[in-house]
This record gives sequence, structure tokens and C-alpha cells, in this order.
Amino acid sequence: MIPPAFDYHAPQTLEEALSLLDEYGDDAKILSGGHSLIPMMKLRLAQPEHIVDINALTELEYIREENGVIYIGGLTREVALEESDIIHARLPLVSEVLPLIADPQVRNLATIGGNLAHGDPGNDHPAVMLALGATIVAQGPEGKRSIHINDFFEDFYMTALEPEEILTEIQIPVPPQGSGGSYKKLERKVGDYAVAGVAAQVTVDGSGACTSAGLALTNVHYIPFKVTDGEDVLVGSKLDKEAIEKAAGIASEQCDPSNDLRGSVEYKRAMVLELTRRALRDAANQARG
Repeated sequence: MIPPAFDYHAPQTLEEALSLLDEYGDDAKILSGGHSLIPMMKLRLAQPEHIVDINALTELEYIREENGVIYIGGLTREVALEESDIIHARLPLVSEVLPLIADPQVRNLATIGGNLAHGDPGNDHPAVMLALGATIVAQGPEGKRSIHINDFFEDFYMTALEPEEILTEIQIPVPPQGSGGSYKKLERKVGDYAVAGVAAQVTVDGSGACTSAGLALTNVHYIPFKVTDGEDVLVGSKLDKEAIEKAAGIASEQCDPSNDLRGSVEYKRAMVLELTRRALRDAANQARG
């Protein structure tokens, strides 16, 4: 199917892009990598009257570390994250998920900001960002504002971004000493959306007790799902078999998958249970060193 006609805009500065979004509002869509938007337009699930192509805004492509926080520009390509020494050294959970996103051809153009802004519960980055406690920076006509990742995903394909805003930055706190993370994804074939995915991030103290935990799920809920009750079970525990099993059970019970070509509700819940066990065991082992 061919998308309906639209006006194409290629701003050369962030200010110009924001001006266009302010002018056209809900009638405009941002194009960065385009791997989500273009297929939706071809199927006429999205019919914007204006496309604002932000690929010229190279000032939004960066990865840097300052004062214990990793700053990632919204237009940073997945391949740049894959090749970043900072990401490999400081955010191993992010490093682990990157090769599981689509395929190299897609990752050469796809952006992390577009991945998150799309609000797709089937994308892999959202669960990882929920587990890591990231902050999203959005910029609009009135300036910048910060949105904690816990408040970012509001509904199916809906985020806290306003129509006139651009996701300009992701801020991720560097996990402290004694931390570990793991992402487990079940897919039908390499590069596919997850049947189910689990991101786990934990930190332990000198006695082996868990001081913080992040647990989030991919593609088994109407939004990327943070398993807060499971995290509460883990904090204060020794991340032993009993605590992990309880947290995994909560994840399986509280997610809300749907029947589709990837599997039944029962199958997906069973996969969440097993993947959560594996992710938490691996994260705990890393944290213990």
C-alpha cells in the first residue's frame, strides 16, 4: 500500500524543527530512522500531513559520561551505541540488548530516541530503560523538560511527549559497584519482535543483600511494563532462589499478554516466568562479581 500525500520538511537546526512542530502540531510526525513510522504510513495506520525529517540535526548524536551519568543524544544510531566503549564499559545491560534489536542494516540507521518515542511495547529499549531508571529529556517551544522513564509510557503507542516536542536526550545513571544486569529475549527468528523479553538490573552490598532492583518486560503488556512488586520482593533479599522465584511469579501474573501469532497468553506467561528467572540469576551473578 502507498501512503497518502504529505509535505516533507528537512530542517537544518533544532530551532527550525521545533518551529515546524509548533506550527503543524498533531498533523506532523518526526522522521529519524523511519523504521517504525514508514511501515505504519504504508499501511495507513499513520497518515501525517507533514513529515519533519530531523536527520540533519547531528548535534543530537552523542554519547558521553559526566558525573556518574551517561548522556545519549536522541538521534544517536543504534550502531554507534554498539560500537561505544562507554556503553560497553558502563552500561553492560544496554550493550547486551543492542545485538538483539532487528538486524545490522536496521541498526545502522535506527535511533534510540525514535525507538523510545514510538512507544511500542514490542521494542527492546523501553524495558531496559525502565530497569536502569533512565530519564528522558524533551524539548519544545517552551524549552526543555525532564520525564522519568517510569512516567514516560502512558498507553498503547502513547508517550508523555507532546506533539510539538522532540526527544533530545536520554540520561542513564551509571550503576554503582556491585551491580549486574541481563536482558533475555525469546524471538521466533533473529531480528524479530520478542515473544517475550525481560530486563533485569540489580545492585548488592558487601553482604550480598540487594539494595536496588529494576525489572521490566517487553511485548507482554499494552505498554512496556515495570514489575514494581517484583522489584520490592528483590530489594532486601540475598537474591536467592526463593526471592527470584517469587519475583518471576509476580512478573508472570501481572503482565497482560495477548493471543497472537507469536503464542497464546498461557505460553507467554510461562515464558515470562522462565526468562525472568534467567535474567535475575545472571544479573545477580554479575553483581556478586
